[in-house]
Amino acid sequence: MTLLSAFLLSGGAERLAEKMTSLLGGLPPILIPFIISMIPILELRGGLIAASILGIPMWEAIGVCVLGNILPIPFILLFIEKILNWMEGCKIGWMRKLALWLKARGTGKKADKIRKVEFLGLLLFVGIPLPGTGAWTGSLIASLLHVSRKKSVPAIFLGLILATVIMCIVSYGGLQWLANLF
Repeated sequence: MTLLSAFLLSGGAERLAEKMTSLLGGLPPILIPFIISMIPILELRGGLIAASILGIPMWEAIGVCVLGNILPIPFILLFIEKILNWMEGCKIGWMRKLALWLKARGTGKKADKIRKVEFLGLLLFVGIPLPGTGAWTGSLIASLLHVSRKKSVPAIFLGLILATVIMCIVSYGGLQWLANLF
């Protein structure tokens, strides 16, 4: 388990979302979860937590966070491999290290599992909100493994919907809301 994973598992995602909410505090409240949802690692998880903290109604938060999280995905799918190849050949040490780390992340153990069951693996990887998973990493993996866009785009989108449902239950007390329906 990486230090980042341990941080996020120990409630770090919530603290990070709270910190980002405070840093972006001068912006209109609806923009804060949108921006947070576009940031790798936090993504939709952090955006929905921030929206909940800010008291944004769940249905508004869903729209804003999904849009914020999905906006970078086409760019990642289309350009990340070219960008990483350029960074890998760059003379700036930290850029090269970052490119190598991202490539290793996108082709590691989790990626091998996804390669075997492309669509379902990608959907579950994006959809189950665990540390280091999400639309950004799923798009990175799909791109580096050369998963066709016909499979990767719907899998990432459906995974995003699954993550949204799970995070709404966590962030907005959705279990109580569901219980009240029945």
